[in-house]
Amino acid sequence: MKNLVFKLLLTFASFSIIACSSTNRLTMGITQPAQVSISSDVASIGIINRSTASEKNKVVDKIDKVLSLEGLNLDKEGAQNAILGLSYELERGNRFETVKIIEGQKDFEKGLGVFPSALSWEIVDQICQENRVDVLFSLEFYDTDTAVDYEMTMVRVPNNLGIVAEVPGHRIKLNTVIKNGWRVYDPANRTIVDEYISNDQIYSKGEGINPIKAFEAVIGRKGAVLDVSTDLGSNYASFTKPERIRIARDYFVRGSSNFKIAKRRALTGNWDGAAELWNAELNNSNLKVAGRAYYNMAISNEINGNLNKAIEFASKAYADYGNKEGLRYVNLLKRRVVNQQELERQLAK
Repeated sequence: MKNLVFKLLLTFASFSIIACSSTNRLTMGITQPAQVSISSDVASIGIINRSTASEKNKVVDKIDKVLSLEGLNLDKEGAQNAILGLSYELERGNRFETVKIIEGQKDFEKGLGVFPSALSWEIVDQICQENRVDVLFSLEFYDTDTAVDYEMTMVRVPNNLGIVAEVPGHRIKLNTVIKNGWRVYDPANRTIVDEYISNDQIYSKGEGINPIKAFEAVIGRKGAVLDVSTDLGSNYASFTKPERIRIARDYFVRGSSNFKIAKRRALTGNWDGAAELWNAELNNSNLKVAGRAYYNMAISNEINGNLNKAIEFASKAYADYGNKEGLRYVNLLKRRVVNQQELERQLAK
């Protein structure tokens, strides 16, 4: 009974907090600039694979593969899948005229799980000129590392009668970490546009009445590694595209009767109608109410895409009326202005 009373009181308190809240939350969709900013005049993309082990690293590489129970070609095939994932996604975006996987290059020295030294601009120029591409994407390294956990245990297996029984057996757990790093070279501007490292993990478990049966149960790990590698390349390509996201904003709904009516208008999607009522409160003799009105007018202007005007209203809400939320909002809006300028630059033809 006491627990029931407590739950009822907690529920009532929660509803009271919601009912008494001075703000409501809205979400809106905005377009963010691409994380990897490729100049709008770039028409052709080249992709190279630097992840092949260099001669001086091959001994270490082979030892690592044996210790990790990796197939001899897993890293090679995984890197190829990452390249294919990147290429496919870049082509699918239809932004670039050509996307070319460049093969047959010299065996560039790689680092094991870390970035090698950047390519010299002389080499980048040579590759780009010979293949008629403007910008070079490079898979700088690709490496898989597998930790093995083996134990004797009881396993459940069906007998000849179809009855499941527990018998002594073997269990193998594999944790495969896939590490890859990319660079984007822009020879025209002599800049490395981006450096990016990502890691992913694949967990596999198998068990059986003998070690071979246990290992057979996790043999599908290779296919999972290749699939994840394709996704890693595809995901990196998506960084070259502007991204549509949703952002959240809180606006004031209490302070005067106009705020209450404006709340109902906002809830029906009539933001211009809500703004009319907020605008009427800008000269309210109550400084707190006026500050909230200025803040809400900033919200209205952001909804309509008038970011500079929104900054003016939010600044006044804080500077003239002491609305603490106004200062935080000004900083958010300034960041949005910078992002909007970058987006316009990226989309300029």
